[in-house]
Amino acid sequence: MKVYGDIQSGNCYKIKLLMSFLNIQHEWIAMDILQGDTEKVSFLVKNPNGKIPLLELDDGTCLSESNAILNYLAHNTIFSSSNAFEHSQILQWQFFEQYSHEPYIAVARFIEKYLGLPADRHEEYLAKQSGGHKALTVMEQHLSSNQFFVGERLTIADISLYAYTHVAGEGGFDLSQYPATNRWLDRIASTPAYVSMNAMTI
Repeated sequence: MKVYGDIQSGNCYKIKLLMSFLNIQHEWIAMDILQGDTEKVSFLVKNPNGKIPLLELDDGTCLSESNAILNYLAHNTIFSSSNAFEHSQILQWQFFEQYSHEPYIAVARFIEKYLGLPADRHEEYLAKQSGGHKALTVMEQHLSSNQFFVGERLTIADISLYAYTHVAGEGGFDLSQYPATNRWLDRIASTPAYVSMNAMTI
């Protein structure tokens, strides 16, 4: 397998983290969106949408969208579920991550970390804070009485939400006010085969 991605991108890191937990051998092909790597014809042939991460299987078949890739890789493993309701709960949290979490926390982080918080994006950056804290509050409420998001075990629902939550501070979000979420972050980071977003060897 090949994965086209940027390890500093939460959406790409999700894939790296699950592959590490499952010990899936793969080739990581580093992509730099700011340098236009995803706009090259050679990449667009594989993913016309021009986004990362992208999973390329051994037969050349490609799959895009981070949570779709997670579901593919986690199929028939302990990180997913064969129970219809639990599987739907996993999807519920993954949709929450993409629509209520990532658009605020990830975008604020991108503006600050990647762009250096330019003046012309400052108002947008500030506007992202309320939505991000709303998402973090929803997570905190759930984690106050649950160890994980689905089935009291680590699943791809957790991996989806972990990716950008654990670096939310890089987007101006103070995580110290979310103690249950911090305990959850620690549980994931202490899981065997955990790999850091800042891992030197990818």
